Amino acid sequence: MGCNMFECDIIKECPFYNDRMLNMPAFSNSMKKIFCHVDNSDCARHMIKETLGLMKIPHDLFPNESERAREIIKNHTF
Repeated sequence: MGCNMFECDIIKECPFYNDRMLNMPAFSNSMKKIFCHVDNSDCARHMIKETLGLMKIPHDLFPNESERAREIIKNHTF
């Protein structure tokens, strides 16, 4: 089995990854492995960053809240 070289491009700025969010879930380390080191395509924070920009990510948005991210993107006016 090869080494996985993936790393999300917003890890350095991400409050979730850097444990700077309130109410971090107990399973946050598992979420980091999945969303930050394996595949960020379903990461709610990354979805908003790609569509609206880094500054539009709600501080309290967790990576597994993709439905909430889709609503934020859908309701955003450009």
